[in-house]
Amino acid sequence: MNVYNLISLLGIFGLLGVAWCLSSDRKRMNWRLIVWGVVIQIMFALFIFHVPAGIKIFHVLNDIVVRVLSAASAGTEFVFGRLALPPGTRNAAGEESIGFILAFQAFPAIIFFSALISILYYFKVMQFVVKGFSILFTKLLRLSGAESLVAASNIFVGVESAFTVRPYLAKMTRSEFCVVLTAGMATVASNVLVLYVSCLKNVFPAIAAHLVSASILSAPAALVMAKIILPETETPETLGLTVEPYYERENSLFEAIINGANAGVKLIVGIVALLMAVLGLVALVDLALGWAGGHLNALFGINVEWSLPALLGYFFLPFTVLLGVPVSEAFTVSKLIGMRSIITEVPAYLQLAKDISAGAVSPRSAVITTYALCGFAHVASMAIFVGGVSALVPEKTRVITGVGLRGLVAATLACLLTACVAGLCFTPEMETVLFYVR
Repeated sequence: MNVYNLISLLGIFGLLGVAWCLSSDRKRMNWRLIVWGVVIQIMFALFIFHVPAGIKIFHVLNDIVVRVLSAASAGTEFVFGRLALPPGTRNAAGEESIGFILAFQAFPAIIFFSALISILYYFKVMQFVVKGFSILFTKLLRLSGAESLVAASNIFVGVESAFTVRPYLAKMTRSEFCVVLTAGMATVASNVLVLYVSCLKNVFPAIAAHLVSASILSAPAALVMAKIILPETETPETLGLTVEPYYERENSLFEAIINGANAGVKLIVGIVALLMAVLGLVALVDLALGWAGGHLNALFGINVEWSLPALLGYFFLPFTVLLGVPVSEAFTVSKLIGMRSIITEVPAYLQLAKDISAGAVSPRSAVITTYALCGFAHVASMAIFVGGVSALVPEKTRVITGVGLRGLVAATLACLLTACVAGLCFTPEMETVLFYVR
């Protein structure tokens, strides 16, 4: 264990301390949840980072995701031709790729994976896996079955996870709603995960397995942070009970494929609209900041980068150092975390790919950053989750909106906690197998 691993270990306690300082009731801590939630994370990370069997599973998982993504490109290439070819490749006709294009190479994979997930739900595979995680969280962490089920569902899906506990939403407590929002924002949906793989696989060969690992690790992290930020003060209806996932099954496999594909299309439209609106608005704000900041730099003789991502990067800089990122690379990484918090994780992952190619971040920093960014913990997502859950239980809108900001803070801390665990377990000796996959 080197000094950066020790810093990551201290970072775990530091982030828990920050959450405790922000807690609505510092005397009502569920210590069993906090201890076991962190232990589950560390044990899982040690298994896949250091145990031979875990490393083997890690490699197999990475290979499966990459191969499935490759299969998904068959339909994309048929529709878009050479526009869909990954950089440096040729198609059967000998046409060469014209470079990476987000709209034609990454977004279409979302449609394929949405259909695939829908098929797995149709055959009740996903329900079985989700229920397994839910039972683990309920029994080991002493949580309600409903909030455990939501956290487990968010390992694989996004805002749709609220549907799995739809019959129980009306009687949920404030703390349970905080878990619903936090778990949603601290994880990523599997159909969006492939978007990040598409962006990074050429410069970070092991990215697929790390993203899957991050989504799993962030579930217990979300539970820990949500329950520290907003402890339970009531008695949940499903406390200690096993809850069955609520799911409206399609009438046929073909209907499941159609619905899944259509859901993917809607998701792409939503992502595109969000990126266009948010990036444009941030660029407008950056113009004003750049003008005002330029005068301030000249007036006071300082050298400060004036943009929203950069200013948020300064804010997240101490947290980034706590993750175990080398100081020389900390500001580069903290800007990416700041970028995620305001303009979503998609541009942040695209910029991470550029930083890796330019040698601005080391393999260790790239791994830690991957875990830190792997979540919907940004302002736009908070609005989406608050609005989506409120639509299911309109009578609880006031409660849900009241815990929205706490959920965003808890989700952000949960993503950082997961990154700390990754930093604790990542060692220079494992760089070859955990970054390059050789």
